[in-house]
Amino acid sequence: MDEALMQRIAKELNLAETALVVPATHPDCDVGVRIFTPTKETTFAGHPTIGTAFLLMEEGIVPGKKEYFVLEEKVGSVAIRVELSQNLLIRLRTPSIEYGRLYDRGLCADVLRLEPQDLIDVAPQLVSAGNPTVFIPVKHKRTVDRAFIDLHGLRTLKGADHEPMCVFIFTPTCDGAYSRMFALEYGIPEDPATGSSTGPLASFMMRHSLVSGAAGNRFVSEQGTKMGRRSMFISWVRMA
Repeated sequence: MDEALMQRIAKELNLAETALVVPATHPDCDVGVRIFTPTKETTFAGHPTIGTAFLLMEEGIVPGKKEYFVLEEKVGSVAIRVELSQNLLIRLRTPSIEYGRLYDRGLCADVLRLEPQDLIDVAPQLVSAGNPTVFIPVKHKRTVDRAFIDLHGLRTLKGADHEPMCVFIFTPTCDGAYSRMFALEYGIPEDPATGSSTGPLASFMMRHSLVSGAAGNRFVSEQGTKMGRRSMFISWVRMA
């Protein structure tokens, strides 16, 4: 199955992501996974990684009692840990997080149809664990809910950058963050749940001392509430 056919299948299914299982090419990986949105292949995504890991165990492609295995994705190796308790728990380790360019707060406010004073006094920044995403911190939940970006606004924000990117707006909460994510260039006007953004979000907030009330190393992110598809993410942060 070639890449063009994989993309056609993802477009036909029209899900946020479609994962296709392929042979691994790296000797340290157990199984390969290719992940596509309706319009593009993505290097990494959280939900299809966890879902594929579960399916691989159910189908016996990896042993059902195996507590550690590695998936090969475009971003590289993604480690999977399984807790075989009464309630099965599957965790992934976020790929390496990279920090990129900073963005003008006024420009970010303008493309999101907000006012500059709505934003926290922290420069928005491109952060990636495989999917380049601009993280924009604001002061209140109602500001998160009021934000909106279209393709024209996204192109204005990108400037001369050619690589597809997402826009993630959030506000700190007592145990993590309240957020929304827009992935227009991937054919997803708004994503209710973005696993690949959770690690970079926690990292960005810790870097700028925005995690004021999180208990210990447990970070909770609420997303999708505005669009009526509330999701909750839990990240466990281990300091290097």
